[in-house]
Amino acid sequence: MEDPGGTHDKCLVKTKVHSTGLWGRDIDGMDYRFVTYSLPRLFLQLCIMFGLTQALHLFFLKRFRLPRIISELLAGIILGPTLIGRFDWIKTNMIPMYEGQYVDLLSKIGFLLFIFLSGVKMDPGMVPRSGAKAWTIGIPSVLLPYVILKYLSRKVLNDHVWTHIHRYRHPAIQNTLGIQSFYSFPVTAVLLVDLKIINTELGRLALATGLICDLFSNLVSTIIANISVGVMSAMPLVSVHSFALSSGLILFLVVTVRPLSAMIIRRTPEGEAVDTFHVLFMCFAALLATVLADNVGMNFHYGPFILGLLVPDGPPLGSAVVDKLDTLVSGLFAPLLVTYSGTKIDLLNLFDLRFLGVVWITVMVCYVIKCVAIFLPALACRVPLRDAAALAFILSTQGVVQISSYHNSLVNQTYDTETFSMLTVAALVTAAVSHIMVASLHDYSRAYCGYERRNIEHLSKTSELRLVTCFHRLEDAVAARKLLEVSFSSKETPLVIYSLHLAELVGRVTPLLIDHQLGQMKTSAAAAASPAANSRSQKLVAVLRSFAQQHCNEFVTLNFFTAISLPKFMHDDVSALAFDKLASMIILPFHRKWNHLGRLIVDSSSMRLLNRTLLDLAPCSVGILIDREKRRMHRRSPSSSSYHVAVIFMGGADDREALCYAKRMSNTPGVQLTVVRFVPADHNAEKTQWDAVLDSEVLKEVRHLAQSNDTKVCYKEETVKDGAETACTVHEMEHVFDLILVGRRHETNLPQLFGLSQWNDIPELGPLGDMLAIQHIRSPVSVLVVQQQYVKNK
Repeated sequence: MEDPGGTHDKCLVKTKVHSTGLWGRDIDGMDYRFVTYSLPRLFLQLCIMFGLTQALHLFFLKRFRLPRIISELLAGIILGPTLIGRFDWIKTNMIPMYEGQYVDLLSKIGFLLFIFLSGVKMDPGMVPRSGAKAWTIGIPSVLLPYVILKYLSRKVLNDHVWTHIHRYRHPAIQNTLGIQSFYSFPVTAVLLVDLKIINTELGRLALATGLICDLFSNLVSTIIANISVGVMSAMPLVSVHSFALSSGLILFLVVTVRPLSAMIIRRTPEGEAVDTFHVLFMCFAALLATVLADNVGMNFHYGPFILGLLVPDGPPLGSAVVDKLDTLVSGLFAPLLVTYSGTKIDLLNLFDLRFLGVVWITVMVCYVIKCVAIFLPALACRVPLRDAAALAFILSTQGVVQISSYHNSLVNQTYDTETFSMLTVAALVTAAVSHIMVASLHDYSRAYCGYERRNIEHLSKTSELRLVTCFHRLEDAVAARKLLEVSFSSKETPLVIYSLHLAELVGRVTPLLIDHQLGQMKTSAAAAASPAANSRSQKLVAVLRSFAQQHCNEFVTLNFFTAISLPKFMHDDVSALAFDKLASMIILPFHRKWNHLGRLIVDSSSMRLLNRTLLDLAPCSVGILIDREKRRMHRRSPSSSSYHVAVIFMGGADDREALCYAKRMSNTPGVQLTVVRFVPADHNAEKTQWDAVLDSEVLKEVRHLAQSNDTKVCYKEETVKDGAETACTVHEMEHVFDLILVGRRHETNLPQLFGLSQWNDIPELGPLGDMLAIQHIRSPVSVLVVQQQYVKNK
């Protein structure tokens, strides 16, 4: 009736989307079960994929320090036709062929947003300021493999070196050589984060070189692709047309995205988050850029990548986009593409074994060529041998970008299932090998090992004291300033201070370490990276400027730095600065803060993790400053011009370090030092050891000063029989002194500490530090918990 006399055939299809219940129903003679419907089946597929991925990673592969992509691929292989996908019920109900498009669509959208976010996190300004070393390594690393692989492609295929390769297989080999010559910055960044070396010198070099390689290889491949289109069509005008459209798209994105981003930033009030509508608009623009790139002849993922590069990284826009999308995209959709590609792998139906051998040889040859092309320029740039080898493995690794290219080639039938399976397994092998080799070549835990004494105890009397003070908040800077004021400086023993503001990296992947000039209130790099961090840095500079005006002279030197990085990698910035500047001690703020009423207002787990990591990895001594400055500001007792410092001494390297620092403080005008030595009631408990000899030597000078009627130094001995008496004596000291220095580590069998270790709330402070860090202390006493430097053997 709608089309009288028409010849078009029509059919009625019942689309089964939503399930009516968990139990199956018999409708019109058809058995409609729960898994018959598309939406419940899709959710079940996602649950199984991610549940299996997380189980493999957490319970098995994480113990071997293998990357997460291995778990994602193995989960796909297990669910695919290689294992449980061979069963008829699984093929019929779980992953039917006509339903795979839903998971495929989600994985493609997730991959596009992943590429877009990777571009947002990149800093294009890093390319011109990367330095000669990154350029010298990056350019040959792209050109040499490309030229060599093109030559091998022509020699092997056109000259018929391998005559058994059928001519229909030639496009597969050529496409493989092209994909193997690519570099992927997102894959490099993910590997560096997994290995926890993104803030090290090697990590920074890998980021800069990887960014140059990625951009340059994409540029070269785009130009060659446009020329190839004209050659294949025998019409040079086609190449010009394709190049003009590609250039026009890039120009269109430049002239539209930058002004729109600037407008969004202007309309966002300072200190407030970007409106959600603008984030959604950027997602829409990323998908639109994908469509435009595909229609002008570019690879479809170039569009969102270029768009992401044009979005200003960092707050407020770039960080808002990353905050809203990163967890969902990087944690859900991008791994989905890897797992879904793994379900296409069939390792049981392999027929042309000779050709598969050629595929493996091709992949291995390409991998070796890329490693050599990176390794040799790195050696020429005087990169250490182990670091040069690690850099080669880092930049040559394969990840989600290469697997996506393999999957696209399978879809457009450039690859058959055999070739795709071998190439994807090869990506799994190379990713695992790269991860293991880099972890073995570059041990991040020993990156800043000190082979020389860098502590206060072993400083000569005529050496300058170098301190690194770290701040997260303004209160940290105020507390550290008071400590610096009582750190004595003179012509014979000058004081050099390196103040480091630690700011969280938001909306970008490249960490920054900014060197300020004292009094320079604005730093372009800091403002571009994080306006909020730059604002806080200015306030900290103001605090230190006032300190400089009062105390800095020819005997005191103050330098200020800002480190912007992820909280779990901040220890690298602190350690690198202390290592480069030959510091003797790092002063860290305590992770808890109290107000003037004694109530806990800050308890930062990230700050605590930073402190614990530095206690293990720092190249010098470490001091954790527990500050109660706010209680001191509200104390009702009349102020006094003297500052009372105490040292609790029980013996050991950490106590000697604390005592040596306190002896230096005693030379400051207005500082009175009291050394309290706790000795056991049972003198037979003490053992004659080398530490006892060193303790006596350090205490000799203190006793001499105390016996010479020096009112600034007082020496006392308290006899205690167990930890309970020690605790009572220490609590009495809280109301007398302004600053108490204690060592972190002591011998486990000391009678003076018996029973205290069993009640530790914060083990990293040691028994005495934990006792003095409790919230219930009402006096305004500050505490410095000291650990002397670990000295590693070569």
